[in-house]
Amino acid sequence: MTSFAGSAGSAGSVRPADTLTRDALAVLQPGFTGTTAPDWLLRRLGEGLTSVGLFGRNVADPAQLAALTARLRAEQEDLLVAIDEEGGDVTRLEVRGGSSFPGNHALGAVDDPALTRAVARELGRRLADCGINLNWAPSADVNSDPANPVIGVRSFGADPHLVARHTTAYVEGLQSAGVAACTKHFPGHGDTAVDSHHDLPRVTVGLDTLRSRELVPFRAAVAAGTRAVMSAHILLPALDPDRPATLSPAALHGLLRAPVAEGGLGFDGLIVTDGMEMRAVSAAYGLERGSVLALAAGADALCVGGGLADEDTVLRLRDALVRAVRDGELPESRLADAAARVRALAHRTRSAGAGEGAAPAPGIGLTAARRALRRTADGPYEPLTAPAYVAAFTPLANIAVGDETPWGVAAELARLLPGTEAATCTADSAAAAGPAALIDGLLAAAGDRRVVAVVRDVHRHPWMADALHTLLAARPGTAVVEMGVPQAPPRGALHLATHGAARVCARAAAEALTGRRIPAAEG
Repeated sequence: MTSFAGSAGSAGSVRPADTLTRDALAVLQPGFTGTTAPDWLLRRLGEGLTSVGLFGRNVADPAQLAALTARLRAEQEDLLVAIDEEGGDVTRLEVRGGSSFPGNHALGAVDDPALTRAVARELGRRLADCGINLNWAPSADVNSDPANPVIGVRSFGADPHLVARHTTAYVEGLQSAGVAACTKHFPGHGDTAVDSHHDLPRVTVGLDTLRSRELVPFRAAVAAGTRAVMSAHILLPALDPDRPATLSPAALHGLLRAPVAEGGLGFDGLIVTDGMEMRAVSAAYGLERGSVLALAAGADALCVGGGLADEDTVLRLRDALVRAVRDGELPESRLADAAARVRALAHRTRSAGAGEGAAPAPGIGLTAARRALRRTADGPYEPLTAPAYVAAFTPLANIAVGDETPWGVAAELARLLPGTEAATCTADSAAAAGPAALIDGLLAAAGDRRVVAVVRDVHRHPWMADALHTLLAARPGTAVVEMGVPQAPPRGALHLATHGAARVCARAAAEALTGRRIPAAEG
């Protein structure tokens, strides 16, 4: 592995190699595997690494997480410990059990900014208690394309002004707990039908639409004082016909940084990239080249921890950035400025939990989920009083959500009605059997028990819509719980829209199905 830790040689005005390598390490936000800090990570923290990204693989419980972050800070006191904790479908703190907080779409459905602020504050308090001081949230994307495969319930909604007021409330609530908000995915990932984890989305709207729709929540976030903004790997030809926003000076410097008087947003905080290993960037540019271009375009911190979590990746990127400075591809002043911004935020947030004087609000997530629930019925519906049979029509989880986090209502329903059973139906099982045979098998297993069908974004999945139609034709008394975006017309003897698949959303639905509340002591 080539290293640039030696002498600066004949680099002229380029600063000493040790300074360059420290700056190159400072702009990286790498991840790692395991629930304890590996030796390589501790060593690099001592050499200048200033950020670490945490994921579900790093979390066992709050006590373990607090011990982990304390160990990291023993090596580097001014440290950004970041996590992707949106609440709702995207949770890392509760990756194996489901979130205690509903996600953005549920909060947008309630449309009470005070509630959103309270939820974000309690979430921030829990993060701060674990030693986390940067949250890659909230999502400020306007969900303008119902077919969006990666945003959906992660968005507050389709109205830019609704999204703006809840983005503001979320940023204020989170940061009141001492945790920096990282508003994403600039300049807006909502009008895409492609997941940037897999390919490069293209948004073809003009600048006028961009300014009147996508940018409205980001302007609000900047006005609210968001400490960071995350760039999106999306191509907007009206802004830059060649490079995705993460690599585009027009997007990062010319739009996000530029003064308001010059048509920009006037943001002066930390610009963080979305995961650089995502194929929207890495497939076309490669990890090293893409990282150099992102820094040159105006990004300050490179998130590289989702799929790549090892020392080799950190060293490759460190050396690529130093080499780019030496070769004149990356101005050394740009690298120094980026590193300084990272260090400044790390220092500013070194005491995560500055707002910890506020009383904990452990029930706020369930309160919000109950308020977000929307109930419709075609006719009279008798609450469930005996064990039910749950048919979960399960789409393939996107990478942002992951497949570790459970979803559905069966577990919560079984707490109220012991003996409740469930079956999972997927696109593959539907294709293999066909809708009629699939439903015949479900009904045979259900016997005389009442059926609850659980769906997620039924409007995006024809196989799911077909199976649900067949089920309702055979059992008109079936209750339907939609845990995604409720875009399709409500169907079923009872239709519940939870606006997300968090554990508290499932609990609210189970209560509505049975007419019973789960005792607080069991919450």
